[in-house]
Amino acid sequence: MKLNESKRTSGWRRFLKYSKKIVGGTTLLSALCLTPSAVLAGGHGLPKDAAPADQQVLRVPCDNTRNEVTFDFAVAVYQRYECIADLFQDTLVDLDKDFNVIPASAESWSVDASGKVWTFKLREGLQWSDGTPLTAADYEATFRYSADPSSAWDFTWFYSFIGAGGIKNWSKVIAGEMPTSALGIRAVDDLTLEVETEGVFPPLPGVMKFAFLLSKKALEAHGPYYNNDPDTSVSAGPYVLTEFDPGNRIVVEANPNYKGYRPARLQRIEGIYMSPATFFTAFQQGEVDTVPYERLTPADFKVIESDPVLKNNYLRHFGDFRTDYLLFDTYTAPFNDLNVRKAFAYALDRDAIVKNVYGEIKAMPAHSMLMPGYPASDTKGELKQYQTFDCPKAKKHLADAGYPDGKGFPAQEMWLRGEGPAMSAVYQASAASIAQCLNIKIEVSNKDGKVYMDALNAKPTQLTLGAVSYGMDFLDPANLLGIWVSSGRHSWTNEKFDSMVAEASNLVGDDKKREQMFRDAQKILVDDVGGVFIAHRWQGDLFKPYVQGDSFRVPDSNGISGKHWGNDWYWGNVYISNAK
Repeated sequence: MKLNESKRTSGWRRFLKYSKKIVGGTTLLSALCLTPSAVLAGGHGLPKDAAPADQQVLRVPCDNTRNEVTFDFAVAVYQRYECIADLFQDTLVDLDKDFNVIPASAESWSVDASGKVWTFKLREGLQWSDGTPLTAADYEATFRYSADPSSAWDFTWFYSFIGAGGIKNWSKVIAGEMPTSALGIRAVDDLTLEVETEGVFPPLPGVMKFAFLLSKKALEAHGPYYNNDPDTSVSAGPYVLTEFDPGNRIVVEANPNYKGYRPARLQRIEGIYMSPATFFTAFQQGEVDTVPYERLTPADFKVIESDPVLKNNYLRHFGDFRTDYLLFDTYTAPFNDLNVRKAFAYALDRDAIVKNVYGEIKAMPAHSMLMPGYPASDTKGELKQYQTFDCPKAKKHLADAGYPDGKGFPAQEMWLRGEGPAMSAVYQASAASIAQCLNIKIEVSNKDGKVYMDALNAKPTQLTLGAVSYGMDFLDPANLLGIWVSSGRHSWTNEKFDSMVAEASNLVGDDKKREQMFRDAQKILVDDVGGVFIAHRWQGDLFKPYVQGDSFRVPDSNGISGKHWGNDWYWGNVYISNAK
């Protein structure tokens, strides 16, 4: 895939742009509200090609093997009801199709002269479905609940992991060393929320994409699981819970009292529980309207690729910009020799592996860490020269390292992190490509996930050669490049890289310079072969042709359609067309 750099707008460029001036959401909303031909319960219009309001029903499959306990991100992230999630509240900000930060519950934001205190101004008139006004106090109460050690929130790591030390006092609060009132989250008044970080952290507005909230009133009256019962559930999002039979069925309907930025077009969403193995069959039989990529088997993808209608309605997207790669212990032989690392980088036939093992619908060859489309990524292919398949060049580098035609090179064991059959096949093919080109021996060993991570994180590392994947935690180069700094997870160090990433991560006021510094840092990573990059994974969703909406049907500036990560205004844009 070749991307058009002239069209692409980096998400980071908008981070600072919107941090410096007041941003209104009316332009986005007016763009989404097309000429109505029907009216839903919430009073919102439908496009001209929409089916009647009473047919605005989306049916989604739900995994009956998951252990799920809540609808709310602030209560549990990894045990949420996955098929119908994040519809009972809005975050402070959202992302558009090009990953630019746009207003959601907050209509504007700014940062003070210190670069550490951010002020978010909420939209006026927001309310919960029971008529209670939504205020900054709801956000303050939500963050305090999640940070309380007694809540045992499974995402606490995130707000201490992000750059500049995270939200002020977060780590001490979750450790029980300070009260929740000491958090750097303050409701100044009903419409003003302050977020203070330990240090300067320019991407903070984008991180507030995760700021889903709870109703302070409902939390105090009914506890954190109030949304598990339609009788106590309250929503400030586009939908309200009307039916809930855990493990069998979930029904949400358009919230008639919704005042936010993504009013519902769908009248109802029905979640139907079934075995993941039957998702595609249920889709083919017309029982559900969409299937996510992770529930499609290799056999399913073969059917999709051979059927023009299915193929046209399988919409790929970036997902979490996940990259699969090989890593080394560069502090000890043989991988302390750059020539050895370059030999491995040039001996890997990425194109063949993508075509024959992944399948091109699932991945694209990787020549660097940042997938094209990610802020500061190599959209022009300038880094390909440093990591591409060139067996003669690979052999020369190995010979320069003292191992002509592989002679004397020690046999290697490549560790995998508890991978399933599909990814094991990818890494087996990667090892075979390198071994065959260089005439060396590489054994692949699939380890228990904890054994793998303990070895990777040990100081000094106990992992000489491994394969792993990593996806973003937040949308900024500081995240995906930050894992490569010498204090990060990998046993590779480059002082210039460390310095460049550190300076760029804290740079405020010159977004072009910041992005270029990250680009230059990635060049160092690739050329010095901190890792050997195999592929960037595509994600995607299969839709019925009658499931429509510009938010996922119209391509972004990179030419990619699909339900992009962070694009939660999708739920205010999707509808059922009259083609059904």
